[in-house]
Amino acid sequence: MRVTIAGAGNVGRSIARELIANGHEILLIDRSPGAIKPDSVPEAEWLLADACEMSSLEEADLETVDVAIAATGDDKVNLVHSLLAKTEFGVPRTVARVNHPSNEWMFDELWGVDVAVSTPRLMCALVEEAVTVGDLVRLFSFRGGKSNLVEMTLPAGSPMEGRRIGELSLPGEAVLVAIIRDGAARPPDRDAALEYSDELLFIVDPSNEVELANYLAPNTVRVPAREPDEETSL
Repeated sequence: MRVTIAGAGNVGRSIARELIANGHEILLIDRSPGAIKPDSVPEAEWLLADACEMSSLEEADLETVDVAIAATGDDKVNLVHSLLAKTEFGVPRTVARVNHPSNEWMFDELWGVDVAVSTPRLMCALVEEAVTVGDLVRLFSFRGGKSNLVEMTLPAGSPMEGRRIGELSLPGEAVLVAIIRDGAARPPDRDAALEYSDELLFIVDPSNEVELANYLAPNTVRVPAREPDEETSL
């Protein structure tokens, strides 16, 4: 694929190196002369330009790219770049970095963002996943939050313990995509039974998360998840 990355800082350069290692063509864009360091990623193309200016994006031939990544440290820039890439240049897929959790609610299809990556949320999810038993932990949101990847460690005493996977009636068309047992991931075999301490990974609509949690572990006391404030700190 041909991929552009707006923001040639440490994050942008790291993404570029990974994608180049996987065989993709990369163009790094940054308006700061100090960020233009071709020797740091010699296999990439470099462009000194403002990623929020139409003329700069035309110079970058943005209409020819497969993926546009907005990886700057400024949420305003990431939103504007994603919106222009999607609406003005028809880029098939946009990925945007979220720097401040209070801005996360804005990173959706209305701003041209296909995938929003929030480092603070990911780190919190990994911490919760490591210590939480009997409650759902949201790991990742797909396509503007219309579906989530969630995890639950099955607690002792769950009515689902010992049940065959094929017998489960998961609410809201939730899909069990993997089971992690004894540190190894395995597919959800219909004839296999759930065991205490299984880590279960589901794809589920956000509106059905509570119902799914109650189905798997009805005796767990739950604290309602706090939603991001719908006020931007931009």
